[in-house]
Amino acid sequence: MERKIVLYGRYFSKFYEKQSVKTRDKIDYVIDIIKHIEKVPLQFLKHIEGTAGLYEIRVSTTFNQIRIFCFFEKGRIVVLTNCFVKKTQKTPKKELELAIKLMKEYLTTKKKGV
Repeated sequence: MERKIVLYGRYFSKFYEKQSVKTRDKIDYVIDIIKHIEKVPLQFLKHIEGTAGLYEIRVSTTFNQIRIFCFFEKGRIVVLTNCFVKKTQKTPKKELELAIKLMKEYLTTKKKGV
């Protein structure tokens, strides 16, 4: 069983490039779990309540909680959108709205066959 990881836009790449090597290694580790494990533990992947199919990948480092928004396409494709360092208990509304917008954009373009 293997899922394919797809990046939508440059949000994830820009964030990833700014991270330290240790943080990138941790992000890679969690994404690898998502790629290869059928039932991903909740500590790494959680559905965002009140959304139609939006998830957050959860990466914990020594000093930060990183969240990467994603959604599934055709079950085996995980599309990564935007990400951020979580500083409060609540997910920032601006980040959530951007993730929903990107998910809708992506799915709309796919339906049109672009």
